[in-house]
Amino acid sequence: MEARRELLPQDHPHLKFIVTEDSLSANAPHIQTLHDHQLHYILGVKAGDHAYLFQQVQAAEHSGRVTAYERHDRAAGLVHRFRLVNDVPLNASNAAIRVNFIEYWEMGGDKVQHCSWVADLRVTQRNVYHLMRGGRARWKIENETFNTLKNQGDHFEHNYGHGEQHLSVVFATMMMLAFLVDQTQQCCCALFQAVWAKLGSKRLLWERMRALFYDYALASMRQRLEALFDGLKKPNPSFALDSSSSRPRFPLRPRAIESGDPPSWWGIYASIAR
Repeated sequence: MEARRELLPQDHPHLKFIVTEDSLSANAPHIQTLHDHQLHYILGVKAGDHAYLFQQVQAAEHSGRVTAYERHDRAAGLVHRFRLVNDVPLNASNAAIRVNFIEYWEMGGDKVQHCSWVADLRVTQRNVYHLMRGGRARWKIENETFNTLKNQGDHFEHNYGHGEQHLSVVFATMMMLAFLVDQTQQCCCALFQAVWAKLGSKRLLWERMRALFYDYALASMRQRLEALFDGLKKPNPSFALDSSSSRPRFPLRPRAIESGDPPSWWGIYASIAR
């Protein structure tokens, strides 16, 4: 990971990176590493994990350095409330690491979401909304990628649990490749989008897709999607009956159950055999 950080500016000199991470990464050694590699950052922080930082923000508010700002989104029925201050120490033992602080509340109806970040980018009323959106982008990645893989039919867990050496990594890699194909279909394929809308959930879509693999030899993914959208009519099953004898060739009561009560399905079979 450290090597990749060193190579990022070399590999992509025309790009400006902003690293977004959770509160576990908001520590002085990690922030110093980001500084050393000229990487900007927006890192989540929590009052329970960063008590000193929040105390410094409170002290800055008492001295009049904290800016409060509200932005109303009437179309969505939301109020975005911010508290921001620049140049505060991250913690008591690393006073030289100075950060810019954003605290945010999203209020709509009876629901309030609260979160906070530190960043190396200077925070103002003009850019705080965009910085907040950047900080929340990590949630979007988690919800639309990892939550999808875990809870919407792909069965991807933190510990996949297969194999003693590399099999779990192989399975995880194959799953991510399949997910890439699915995401491409979701973004670019009108037929996939229509099937998804018709079935209502990805979990049901994958279940129906697997059922087609079990029962039909369809030639392409397009045929499978068309079958899901238009439906396939299954013919009624036909049974070959042996008319050489009026009685079945095997006993009505197998030896294994002669001494006990027959299973519940036996009455159904017996009535058919008669």
